[in-house]
Amino acid sequence: MHNTGMSVPVVSVIIGAVILLFGRKLFWLCVAAIGFAAGMELAPHLVHEATPLLQLTLAILLGFIGALLALFLQKFAIGLAGFLAGGRLAVGLLATFFVQYASHYWIVFIIGGIIGAVLLLAIFDWALIFISSLIGAHLITHVLVLPDPGRVLAFAALVLCGIIAQVATFRRSARLPAKV
Repeated sequence: MHNTGMSVPVVSVIIGAVILLFGRKLFWLCVAAIGFAAGMELAPHLVHEATPLLQLTLAILLGFIGALLALFLQKFAIGLAGFLAGGRLAVGLLATFFVQYASHYWIVFIIGGIIGAVLLLAIFDWALIFISSLIGAHLITHVLVLPDPGRVLAFAALVLCGIIAQVATFRRSARLPAKV
């Protein structure tokens, strides 16, 4: 494991693709991936110069905790997943529109997290499709080396593909009769 700098992007893209296409069906994996993404994002804020190995370790640890929560404490995990995804999305939007956002990082993360938790609990299936598509697209595009307009276009295209793929499987499963 000499080249941990390369393993982080590869793992991120693989997990991102799975979550992008199957986030609603694999809820536990979606929550684990959100924990993974949160670990990747939080490591540099917790440690001044986070190494790729530390980032990967924290990401895997939070992902594992997320998967366990999803399996054993589903309602809590739904709220936590919504909180982490909403917080990350809010910070990402803030970073897109404001250069100096670091002083507001935590308050924006908490407000976005609360909104994400409420949204995910209220309209679970549809919110999970949308949020998992956003998280999957983010995990993929944050490792791409593209100019900013290209990264935004790739992100939007991936989100749209994820939503279309998941809605198609959701509608198919909704039409099937319930098992007795």
